[in-house]
Amino acid sequence: MAGLGTGRAKLDGYGPFGVARVGPAREVELGWFRRRSRPGQSGPARTADLAHLEAFAGSRRGVEAFIEPRTTVTETTLVLVAVDGEWTRRRVPGPDAARDLGRRLGIPVYDANLVGYPKRMREWTSRRKAAGDTGVPRGQSGRTPDPPAG
Repeated sequence: MAGLGTGRAKLDGYGPFGVARVGPAREVELGWFRRRSRPGQSGPARTADLAHLEAFAGSRRGVEAFIEPRTTVTETTLVLVAVDGEWTRRRVPGPDAARDLGRRLGIPVYDANLVGYPKRMREWTSRRKAAGDTGVPRGQSGRTPDPPAG
């Protein structure tokens, strides 16, 4: 078969599920469904995400943390909620890393699936929307999504 020894393979045809037949008896997987990494990101939780969470907790009173589990769409995230209801959400490497961060910062950490979100968080978002303030809150970079309903 021409080209097999040079690192190039001649593809005879495509089989099911992204498998290409190379020659009469050899198949190779094609990376059609692999996730592409985005430029500027160094993994599930960037250093900037963790630095933002630390800065938020250090500059507000009464901060509590709520771990949101990984889903098929998002990585594990951590929501920090201050005493006045102001909140922020960022990715973390995993639940254990979120708990470690909470211990380091001296703040309580809860599982959002078990305890839900505090009422003050929803009230803070409602007050901002009623005032027409839909931009990024002071001191926060990036988009802060709306909290779950409930």
